Amino acid sequence: MLIDYGLAHHELLPDLIAEEMDEPVGTGPYVAPEQVLRDRTDPRSDIFALGVILYFLATGERPFGEPQRAAEWRRRLWRDPFPPRAWNPGIPPWLQEIILHCLEVDPERRYATAAQVAFDLQHPAEVALTPRAERMHRDGIVTVALRRFRTSRRPLPRRRNSVSGVLARAPIVVAAVDLAGDPALADALRATAQRILATDPSARLACVHVLKIARLAIDPWEDAQGRNRHLQRMIELKHWARSLTIDPARVTYHVLEATDPGAALVDYARNNHVDHLVLGARGTSAVRRHLGSTSSHVVAQAPCTVTVVRPSGAPSSTQTGE
Repeated sequence: MLIDYGLAHHELLPDLIAEEMDEPVGTGPYVAPEQVLRDRTDPRSDIFALGVILYFLATGERPFGEPQRAAEWRRRLWRDPFPPRAWNPGIPPWLQEIILHCLEVDPERRYATAAQVAFDLQHPAEVALTPRAERMHRDGIVTVALRRFRTSRRPLPRRRNSVSGVLARAPIVVAAVDLAGDPALADALRATAQRILATDPSARLACVHVLKIARLAIDPWEDAQGRNRHLQRMIELKHWARSLTIDPARVTYHVLEATDPGAALVDYARNNHVDHLVLGARGTSAVRRHLGSTSSHVVAQAPCTVTVVRPSGAPSSTQTGE
């Protein structure tokens, strides 16, 4: 992969390009709307450019053509692109949802970080579909005219967002739920997850359960009641999260199968660029003292912040990953 840093600038140093140029700068097809308005401070401009790349890879076209002049770039402030599926009906709705989410005019309505884009690309079945996913036509003339009128009177506000600030406000949080464990522990885990989400309004929550399988024997597909074990765990996981106060579009559900739950959670955190992992700690036993618990393994190996939750009345602990 080749990355061009020619127009980049350090967020803590003066932006010499912005000081020297009276017009927006960049490569026409990839310039974000806020950059058209000469705001080069928002790191989510890169999410817009990523959306243009995904659009091109999916359709062979660029969403805003090949504009050569800054005056032509302004059209993207009010003119939406053809939906990718209008070019290629074979594009799945989940991919169109991701692409158009990246291409939102207002940075606040895009993905907050590239890690969140990667998360959705890795888990297409969990992408929350909105009307964006089914669109086959651009907005009508009246809608575009009204949007252009509003843009001319109230251009996008110039925001100064540091990279570190955006990343801090948009973590990927994982709640590792032991559905067969102590109900009091599950309640404590849910309460802790809710507190974390309340402090991070842009956070994504992944609810994860690890279905432990035998190392050598063949596990049955169904439980004693004849229900699909994987599907049943997914239903229980959604029931566990039902009372959480969070936009459903920001929650995904995953049932993993592994012989070692701790290793599975560590791998999941590493592969999905997780920022914060919350899991419960079961009571002590002779076996756990000898072999080590799942929570201690995750705390030692996970590349992120880990919060270990205990039932109400017992202290919880947090470790920040390297």
